[in-house]
Amino acid sequence: METAIVNKNENDEILQLVSFKIGSEEFGVDILKVQEINRMLQITKVPNTPDFIEGVINLRGRVIPVIDLRVKLNMTKKEHDKQTRIIVVELEDKTVGFLVDEVSEVLRIPKSITEAPPELVANVNSEYITAVGKLEDRLIILLDLEKALTLQEKAELEVV
Repeated sequence: METAIVNKNENDEILQLVSFKIGSEEFGVDILKVQEINRMLQITKVPNTPDFIEGVINLRGRVIPVIDLRVKLNMTKKEHDKQTRIIVVELEDKTVGFLVDEVSEVLRIPKSITEAPPELVANVNSEYITAVGKLEDRLIILLDLEKALTLQEKAELEVV
């Protein structure tokens, strides 16, 4: 994984992001929220859980729920392959894994090249989206994973 730095002004706040892909769309999350990135691990299915919960993994003795971000963002489900990764994040004192198609890079971008998201972006409900970054050759959708789960869904994670 490489780190890319986009040109910036002296006074511009820098956002540090982990970028990843789901289908042809590129997303980014705040690097400070990410604990680690893992290759696919054995996922154990848990009965009677919502569709977006893929199951649980054993991560060094800790049982962690894994959310399929494709399903959560209303995108079509896909078979896991050698590029599939689990991004482990801390959400309100709960460790959760998010399944993504591929992790791209660590990005450092100036906040000035981002703008508020339009109402619907890439078929993703805009309440999860904090901004859209305009890089020279592509757009990156910045997600707030805390907002990707409702209070009800966070409660459901407690029983997993």
